[in-house]
Amino acid sequence: MKKTDIIIIGSGIAALQLANQLQEQLNVTIITKKAITNSNSYRAQGGIAAAISTDDDAYDHYQDTIIAGDQHGNATAIYDLVTEGKQFMHDWVKLVPFDTHANGKISLGLEGAHSKARIAHCGGDQTGKYVIHFLLDSLRSSTRVHWIENEMVIDLLQNKSGRCIGVTTKDKNEVSHMYMANHVVLATGGAGELYTNTSNASSVTGDGIALAYRAGAKICDMEFFQFHPTLLYINGKSVGLISEAVRGAGARLINDLGEKIMKEVHPQRDLAPRHIVAHQLFQQVNRGRKIYLDIRQVRDFPAKFPAITKMLQQHGISMKTGKIPVAPGAHFMIGGVLINAWGATSVKGLYAIGEVAASGVHGANRLASNSLLEGLVYGKRLASYIQQLDSSQTMDFTPKKQHRAQLTGIPFSKKQIQQSMMQAVGIIRDHDCLSKQLSWLNKHPNDPFRQIEQCSLSTIQNYFMWIVARLITEAALLRTETRGCHIRADFPNKDNEHWLQKRIIHYQSNDRMEVTYDTPYTIKNHT
Repeated sequence: MKKTDIIIIGSGIAALQLANQLQEQLNVTIITKKAITNSNSYRAQGGIAAAISTDDDAYDHYQDTIIAGDQHGNATAIYDLVTEGKQFMHDWVKLVPFDTHANGKISLGLEGAHSKARIAHCGGDQTGKYVIHFLLDSLRSSTRVHWIENEMVIDLLQNKSGRCIGVTTKDKNEVSHMYMANHVVLATGGAGELYTNTSNASSVTGDGIALAYRAGAKICDMEFFQFHPTLLYINGKSVGLISEAVRGAGARLINDLGEKIMKEVHPQRDLAPRHIVAHQLFQQVNRGRKIYLDIRQVRDFPAKFPAITKMLQQHGISMKTGKIPVAPGAHFMIGGVLINAWGATSVKGLYAIGEVAASGVHGANRLASNSLLEGLVYGKRLASYIQQLDSSQTMDFTPKKQHRAQLTGIPFSKKQIQQSMMQAVGIIRDHDCLSKQLSWLNKHPNDPFRQIEQCSLSTIQNYFMWIVARLITEAALLRTETRGCHIRADFPNKDNEHWLQKRIIHYQSNDRMEVTYDTPYTIKNHT
């Protein structure tokens, strides 16, 4: 057993920002399932949204976020995000190599549902890569930051009072390890790998949600899963992401008949909110149409988007035609582990930041390029909170003994879960498909609270995916309206009378799955 001050699970932008802010005061252990750079943050193309130009205002950014989130967001959390984010980025643009114009001014891009160009980017379309390397460089010389790669966290440890005191992991050789800490932070990202078509890294399978749920943390807004409109689509499979910034630079969505898909759909046309664009593309696919991103209007495309250009060349896509084959796919988990303004969950000693967290800033559909901003703001904010806590208090680091039945196996393969989720709980849902999916997921006697340490990594992975798939499916079945990226064919309109600002919260009680409804931004600060 190894002891440290804080364990951070994950290595994306939220995790590294938190470690960066704490490295001088605390001993930090970062545990990541794969390599350090295997994260969605590293793959992020677009950039970081912030109202830093002279003709922009944080309130405009706030309004755009509220509208994109379809009135489901936490207004206070959103306002704090854009105002803190603006100040943070004003300072950060002096340190990070963001792209600039010839006159030295910061180059700001336009993306979907933004009223103004406010997306700061690096290397054209390599923002995540640049930012992650910047944060890693600031951590590498620290003697207080310890890295553990290629170990999967399989359980959160709690003492008899329920406080989270550490984690159990398994390495690639199936050997278990135990690490203890005063604070445990989930920064594990989303769950895009629950779907066949996704922009996510292969390791992003919803582990943080399963871990938190098994430990008793509240889970919120799981019905909202954002599908990105433009994944590179070749031979019936998504093979990469085509950033929204490409449409911001002038590209247009067309079908194989040459028709402009978004022309009459929304005032912002191709830069409408993501759920609206994804919905239209899904309908085109259902009609048998092929979808393309027409880039002929984008000047100097290779210079503006070098990473995308390289990806297209690797997959044999000719730039001469000016048409990139695309299709929508799973991109961002809007809901997650319910947190307060500082990142604290409903379990003492456990925190969540980044995509794994339900902070309320994304509402029912995330505004483009607000995700990296969220990671930076909440990473810094949680560090400030932890630094203010009384570190002298005595803590019980004796893990509570669990009296749970052993998991003997799970009758679902990863591929079966992915295919069923894409078909039944994808871009468009309805009661019949959701009910059948939930029944299929529940057809065996297992529950989410089994002992799993003796199981293989592959079994544990499928088990975690099953838990998260069940939470998403049940939430999608319960919300009988269309809002944001939750689109119900049988309930095509918003139902403000019954559902405005109403949230579905999953929790466990005595090892039973429970659900409640609330406006839940009331978690108290705790130590």
